[in-house]
Amino acid sequence: MDFYEVLKKRRSFRGFDPDKAISKDSLQRIMQAVQCAPSACNRQPWRFEIVFNSKLRSRIGACYPKPWLLEAPAIVVAMADYSSCWNRLEGTPAAEIDLGIAMEHLVLAAAAENLGTCWICAFEKAKMNQVMQVQAPWSVEAITPLGYANQPPRELQYKALDAIFKVTE
Repeated sequence: MDFYEVLKKRRSFRGFDPDKAISKDSLQRIMQAVQCAPSACNRQPWRFEIVFNSKLRSRIGACYPKPWLLEAPAIVVAMADYSSCWNRLEGTPAAEIDLGIAMEHLVLAAAAENLGTCWICAFEKAKMNQVMQVQAPWSVEAITPLGYANQPPRELQYKALDAIFKVTE
């Protein structure tokens, strides 16, 4: 699939076909897409867990109680390592930026595989860290369901280019 088609195809889905399995080949390509994501000083301060286990998925679902999350056959949990990331000049960590880039690689690769995702950060991090048994310096920063959408994507309205870009020559 053409890169620009993937960009236009990528949507947040809130409904999944729980009976349609994700192929191992698709998972492998998605993992390779994340593997090649850039990060500050190439530190790659991230870890992703692809959760198929129904008991763990239910515990994750308790942190984000929308029923459609558990429809997907998998939930991807994205974690950042605040001890190994690069820090900005004023000392603040860049882990969330690096993880965001890697997560975007994941959702774009999923779209290229005709899989649906929905980037979720609306949860209490302490509770999610407890569910995932994650301890500092690691932290769960985002999750996404991963599976085949059960409805077509909705059309989106985008701001005009001149509303989001200023070209200075």
